[in-house]
Amino acid sequence: MNKEINIIKFIIDFDSTFIRLEALDELCLISLKKNPDRKKILKEFRQLTNLGMQGKLSFGESLKARIKLLNASKTDIDNLVKNLGSKVSDSVKRNKNFFRKYGKNIYIVSGGFKEIILPVVTKYNIPEKNVFANTFTFGKSGNITGFDTKNLLSQNNGKIKLLKKLGLNGILYVIGDGYTDYELKKEGIAHKFFAFTENIERQIVTENADHITPSMDEFLYLNKLPMSISYPKNRIKVLLLENIHPDAFELFKSEGYQVESLQKSLNETELSHKIKDVSILGIRSKTQVSAEVLKNAERLISVGAFCIGTNQIDLKASLKKGVAVFNAPFSNTRSVVELALAEIIILMRNIFDKSNSLHKGIWDKSSDGSYEIRGKKIGIIGYGKIGSQLSVLAEDLGMEVYYFDVVDKLALGNAKKCNTLKELLKKSDILTVHIDGSKSNSNFIGEPEFRQMKKGVIFLNLSRGHVVNIEVLAANIKNGKVKGAAIDVYPYEPHGNDEKFISELQNLKNVLLTPHIGGSTEEAQKNIGNFVPSKIIDFINSGNTFYSVNFPELQLPQFQNAHRLIHIHENVPGILAQINNTLAGHNINIAGQYLKTNDQVGYVITDIAKKYDPAVISDLKKIPHTIKFRILY
Repeated sequence: MNKEINIIKFIIDFDSTFIRLEALDELCLISLKKNPDRKKILKEFRQLTNLGMQGKLSFGESLKARIKLLNASKTDIDNLVKNLGSKVSDSVKRNKNFFRKYGKNIYIVSGGFKEIILPVVTKYNIPEKNVFANTFTFGKSGNITGFDTKNLLSQNNGKIKLLKKLGLNGILYVIGDGYTDYELKKEGIAHKFFAFTENIERQIVTENADHITPSMDEFLYLNKLPMSISYPKNRIKVLLLENIHPDAFELFKSEGYQVESLQKSLNETELSHKIKDVSILGIRSKTQVSAEVLKNAERLISVGAFCIGTNQIDLKASLKKGVAVFNAPFSNTRSVVELALAEIIILMRNIFDKSNSLHKGIWDKSSDGSYEIRGKKIGIIGYGKIGSQLSVLAEDLGMEVYYFDVVDKLALGNAKKCNTLKELLKKSDILTVHIDGSKSNSNFIGEPEFRQMKKGVIFLNLSRGHVVNIEVLAANIKNGKVKGAAIDVYPYEPHGNDEKFISELQNLKNVLLTPHIGGSTEEAQKNIGNFVPSKIIDFINSGNTFYSVNFPELQLPQFQNAHRLIHIHENVPGILAQINNTLAGHNINIAGQYLKTNDQVGYVITDIAKKYDPAVISDLKKIPHTIKFRILY
């Protein structure tokens, strides 16, 4: 009986599969460096490549036409080969062990050229005898004059002809990005065709594939072959809502995740439906991640709040579900502070109404009711990251700073702490609110508070809409108690730009209304778009929970030559002992272990040697009070 009959043999394309680009296109680019018509020639060259890959032009015709345009030499080939090592596809590089282990069963079959391919693939333990490709012909000076037309791979249906001639035994799996790779399955030569889309995706190829494999990880995972990582990153789905900065999209995409980005927020029903297969959710302030939403989040690993506040997220329900929440505690504070200062000056000078009058043709040059901010008393309600930064800048502008916070906070500079809110309200010429949006802060500023304020006070709210009673504020603007107001947040805010905004504050004198843009500067959104994804990616890749707002915070060392076991459990006594007893029962030595708890959960990270009994994973998951378990390698 032939032993090879059930052995899988892997037929892998080279260009845009093993490497990230089309090598012949790159050779053309190198050879055209000093050619004044390089852009025109290169465009034509790449069009011919794509037509051949899409099956719209026969491969033989495509190759002949490209070689005719090519004016390259052996030196150009040498320069190309030097650079190609760094152009190997990320997931191929990541899975070098697979190539080392299965090299003798891997065949590179390419319409490209051996002179380029061999120096790259042989470093991955693929024998030279398993590499099939075209070969150039050269003139005396070393310039490429053409190619060996007798080589089957230079001809139409060349891959089909070659595989038939080779007559390989066993199960043949083809991995490639082009139509000629699919044709091997179509002809019945290959058992399965996997469309490789890590570098380029061609519809005509993907729609005819047995499987679409966005990475080598996915291919190995599907076929239960050894991988360098514990789970294919392309299976991690990211949903970004509320027009999150493109940098976040790019960071998640470059990590290999599936990413979907929407401009608007989703209501509870919409999000409950959408979140079912989502692993990472990114939101801003409008989207409510309730316990009901989390019930439907079967695959959710982490939520990113691309803002400071996290009151829109049920943190306890997230923790109970084993979902780590991250926010951006510092990234947009400066933007909010600058808006507050700008609005204070505008309101104190009555600039908004004067500007509107001038737009209507009314010339109203007067200093009546127009004041400097220097020497005025500013009262800051909430002395957190924004309030304290505002305190410093306001003092630098010559203001007298007072603040009130329910938590004891150290004063910065010459700021003075007020022991009660009433004391602050009575003293201040300007009042600005910077408290969190917890339910306990609903209507924090209402009729009693406005009654205690000075007549002619300037009032700002850039925190959360429900902390100020809008109807009462409107009444106090109309009766003259409040001289001017700037409001950036509202009890109800439209879900998208296409929904009409309605408020009692519209069309009132000396009132600035902005659509929740306190942190909406390019700088702030870019900072947030980089900060939050980096924390989430670090959590997924290594288990780090530093900067998480609901998980016990652990900053972990890098792990090498080990598997990392992540165990999240209810915070009850004896779990760590059960974990260690389970490991001992399977004769597994612990290389490192880290534990942190809070009131609700315990978070245990255990690094173990690479060789272990897989049954231990099942046993660890069965430990009572386990919430979630992951393994990283």
